[in-house]
Amino acid sequence: MKEREKWEILRAFWYSGNDALRMGEECVEAMNNNTVGRIPAEATKILLSLASSWGDVIDSNALQVIPLKGAMTNEVFQINWASNKGELPQKVLVRIYGEGVDVFFDRDIEIRTFECMSKHGQGPRLLGRFSNGRIEEFIHARTLSARDLRDTEVSSLIAAKLREFHDLQMPGPRNVVLWNRLRNWLSAAKRLCSQEEAKVFLLDTMEEEISILEKEITGENQLIGFCHNDLQYGNIMIDEDTNLVTIIDYEYASYNPVAYDLANHFCEMAADYHSESPHILDFDKYPGLEERKRFVHVYLSSSGNEPSDVDVEELIQDVEKYTLASHLVWGLWGIISEHVNEIDFDYMEYAKQRFQQYQLRKAKLMGSSLITPTDKNGVVNGCAQ
Repeated sequence: MKEREKWEILRAFWYSGNDALRMGEECVEAMNNNTVGRIPAEATKILLSLASSWGDVIDSNALQVIPLKGAMTNEVFQINWASNKGELPQKVLVRIYGEGVDVFFDRDIEIRTFECMSKHGQGPRLLGRFSNGRIEEFIHARTLSARDLRDTEVSSLIAAKLREFHDLQMPGPRNVVLWNRLRNWLSAAKRLCSQEEAKVFLLDTMEEEISILEKEITGENQLIGFCHNDLQYGNIMIDEDTNLVTIIDYEYASYNPVAYDLANHFCEMAADYHSESPHILDFDKYPGLEERKRFVHVYLSSSGNEPSDVDVEELIQDVEKYTLASHLVWGLWGIISEHVNEIDFDYMEYAKQRFQQYQLRKAKLMGSSLITPTDKNGVVNGCAQ
């Protein structure tokens, strides 16, 4: 631990009296311990203060740090303290924001969303903020696995919870964010890419592709709701005693067509971010028609009204079209992440797979409505034809 970091910690506690200064000295000791070396000094100060205020922590300085896998935008750590309650330790979650990822969303808006969701009884409470991250309440529930998404009972719980999420009344205008986000991310990808990368992914033609797609799939009567926009299994938790489902992590949340959120969730069934090759997608695992019908039926009926077969069919058709937008969004996300994020993940290969799936699906879903640009080698958005 550097001397400057030690001084910054001690100075933060200096003006609050001897007891606080002692806590600062304990904080320095904790930072010298290799098990907490990855947690910023600011965060450690808050953690020690929280632990000291609870009263049941045996030693506020004896914190255990457990890195949690599966996060691709932030680094996430579970923090444990031994408690005099016996086998049940005190726990919190530390989220350290990824470098450069502010290109994807406004962090202040994300924090306001987080706090508003908490007031609605959704997700964890915010316990503290530091310059490059935050500390959250630890939810005593199990994070889902890729396999859980295929369990019919769990899937039904997710469908009902997602409808509840979409019906939340959040501050701000109910404006669709999807298309502006796509264009903004395209601009960022062009800015960050080398000329060779931009040529491989044919980024110069993608603006036209986005415009045509927006025109073709945007309907006048589409349902708009507050969408999560990143509903992979790692952002869903379940209390197995109560079957209560909690949706977490709202970095990308905004108002959007609900069909887009459902489409994104279905596409995530192709992923297993805890495998030996977390960037590899298997689209053979995309849910079949009956599985999609069951999910959509539960989603619509959870409002209290039984949907007609026509209602279910129309939403399924809209969802399928919005998978195209999902592939473009996360393809661009992959390109940008390759240049701004240091997390160990093959973002570029992930992007190629999303663009490839976009090309494969659009011909079936949209016919010849969309352009299919290729270069001299027959490459479409980074994928050989």
